[in-house]
Amino acid sequence: MAEERKRDLEELIAEEIYGRAPKQMEEALGEAEEVKEEAAENAAEAPEENTEGQEEAPAEPELPPETMEDYKDELEASFRQIHAGDVMEGTVVFVDETGAVLDLDFYAPGRIPVEEMSADPHFSILESVHVGDRLTATVTKRDDGAGNILLSRKEADDVLSWDKLEKMKEEGTVVTGKITELVKAGAILYVEGIRGFIPNSRLSLHYVEDNSGYLNQEVSVQVIEVDKEADKLILSARELLAAQAVKEKNERISRITAGNIVEGTVETLKDYGAFVDIGDGITGLLHVSQISDKRIKHPKVVLSEGQKVRVLITKVENGKISLSMKALDNALNRETADEEEQEYSDHGAATTSLADLLKNIRFS
Repeated sequence: MAEERKRDLEELIAEEIYGRAPKQMEEALGEAEEVKEEAAENAAEAPEENTEGQEEAPAEPELPPETMEDYKDELEASFRQIHAGDVMEGTVVFVDETGAVLDLDFYAPGRIPVEEMSADPHFSILESVHVGDRLTATVTKRDDGAGNILLSRKEADDVLSWDKLEKMKEEGTVVTGKITELVKAGAILYVEGIRGFIPNSRLSLHYVEDNSGYLNQEVSVQVIEVDKEADKLILSARELLAAQAVKEKNERISRITAGNIVEGTVETLKDYGAFVDIGDGITGLLHVSQISDKRIKHPKVVLSEGQKVRVLITKVENGKISLSMKALDNALNRETADEEEQEYSDHGAATTSLADLLKNIRFS
């Protein structure tokens, strides 16, 4: 009896704690398990839902999974270390009279002070540097105190410009710039930030005795000598001027027609003939065999330098002009003969003919 009362007491306590007697708990759990199994069976046996006529919900776009490669540039930039002397390239995002600021695709922008832009004493930053330009410069300090990487374009020029100049020489690149300084033997022109020298003998087609007129003049030159070790850069305008002169001369020659008679001046005498200036900077060859009908040993027998002569242009070919005095004389002689013959014919036609005379005679 005592044992039964003890069990009853335990059940009451359990009911207070769990809300129901242990036996009832077991029954409830069993019932819940049965309900769960029945629901699973019903779901398996249920027919597929008819979705005909219903719009399917749009599928969400599948985005490609992100990888470390997607952030490669950013990661490399964040881990990249820079040191004084490194060469960096960037885009100009701001420029004023004190210098330029560059976007280096790095954690900090770069700054080039105006005094570190060029070795050319006549360099103008506002004329030569613009927003959007790509510049190469050397790191001189990792932090200028304002969070910028301090750069020097002058130092980069010293490192890179000589290689560029060597390539310009090999490729015959034409460089146009302003002469900023004159010395006794020539003129100074800066190319890629390097001081270049143009000798007086290469400023023009002929040696320039007085080069004072070239100061601040814009000229086109080619690089003809590069010596980094000796810090020597030699430039020349002569070859370009010569090529231009030949082109212009050929254009003038193309307008000359064989058969024309021109007056010229004997420039020089050679064993094989005379060179005659026929005007507009054009010279033709008067061969010794074309000077006279008579055979002569040397042009000086008939001609002298500076003498004015009339010649016939006999041929224009490959930029060369052939002249002849003999052909002109022969042509003039034939023309004179033709004129005399024509004059004789005209005179005969105007004279009373024998028939006319006989017609007027009356016989008795």
